[in-house]
Amino acid sequence: MKRIYMIEDVCIGCHLCEVACITEHSQSKNPVKAFLHEENRPISRCTVEEWDGGVVSFSTTCRHCDEPDCLRACISGAIQKNDSGVVRIDTEQCVGCWSCVMACPYGAVQRNLKKKKANKCDLCPDRTSPACVDACPNRALVYKEGSQK
Repeated sequence: MKRIYMIEDVCIGCHLCEVACITEHSQSKNPVKAFLHEENRPISRCTVEEWDGGVVSFSTTCRHCDEPDCLRACISGAIQKNDSGVVRIDTEQCVGCWSCVMACPYGAVQRNLKKKKANKCDLCPDRTSPACVDACPNRALVYKEGSQK
C-alpha cells in the first residue's frame, strides 16, 4: 500500500502541507475562501513539528499502520481499515472519547475540538496523490509503497 513518508532533512517548516490539507478538505477547495470565509473550516490532518527553534522540522501524518493501535482503541467502532489498507474515521460514528488520540504512537490523530470528533489523514481519496505531498516545495513528503508497524 502507498503511504506518506517524511524526509526530515529537507523539511523547511513552511506549513504548506497543512494549508494544502485544509484546502483539500474544505468546501470551496480554494485556500483564500477556505481560510477567510468558510464557517466550518476543516483542521489540518497533518501537523508540522518544529524542534530546536525551528532548526529541525517535519510533518506528522497518519502512517496507516498494518496493525493500527487507534483502531483497537476506538470504543465506538468509528475507525475502520478498508481492503486497500487505508485507516479511516467515520465521523458520524465517532463519540469524541479521544482513545485513538492517546493510542496513536505517532501523534497522528488530532482532536477536532469544534466538532468534538477525532481527525486524521485519509490520504485524500479523491486525488491520485495526497494534497500535502503535492504542495511540499522541497519534496520532504513522498507518497510511495511501503509497510508500517
